[in-house]
Amino acid sequence: MRRTRRLLQEALVGLLVQRAYERITVQDVLDRAEVGRSTFYAHFRDKQALFESCFDDLREDLRRELDALAAGGHEVQPDSPVRVVFEHADRHRALYRAMCGRRGETVATRYLHRTLVDSLYVHLDEVGTRYPAAIIAEYHGSALAGVLVRWIREDFPVDPATMARICRDLTAAGVTASLSDPSRHG
Repeated sequence: MRRTRRLLQEALVGLLVQRAYERITVQDVLDRAEVGRSTFYAHFRDKQALFESCFDDLREDLRRELDALAAGGHEVQPDSPVRVVFEHADRHRALYRAMCGRRGETVATRYLHRTLVDSLYVHLDEVGTRYPAAIIAEYHGSALAGVLVRWIREDFPVDPATMARICRDLTAAGVTASLSDPSRHG
């Protein structure tokens, strides 16, 4: 069951490297994965569901890493969560390239944006903010998604730690100002 899902996901990602998402058909995926149509529909309702499943697995993996960071019991550096995002993309370059490159950009960037905003919202809602957490998450998630996609499209020109520092330097004042008690968050 998992093997078939992985085969279908890998087939779609491989096709995304070659052509635009809109030009890929379910039959293209079936041919590349060497899977029958009934098997495909036993796992996914359509091409969009397959596409989202690729991000669902990535999102869960990323969420585990962010949760581990928060549960570490030690002081988290201000750029640590952002660094985790960039490190994750760096480790999964092929998938991020396929999803965020020019071929799958519209669908993928919307999904990536939503994933980042939702993750930030959960974190901000837990720490408390002086402004609505949804607005703060949207603002910073949009900026992070934009920078992340650009970094991917430029083929990862600098290391993840440098990207995290750049984002921290650009956003630290805004993040600190949005927290409910800035003195608590140094």
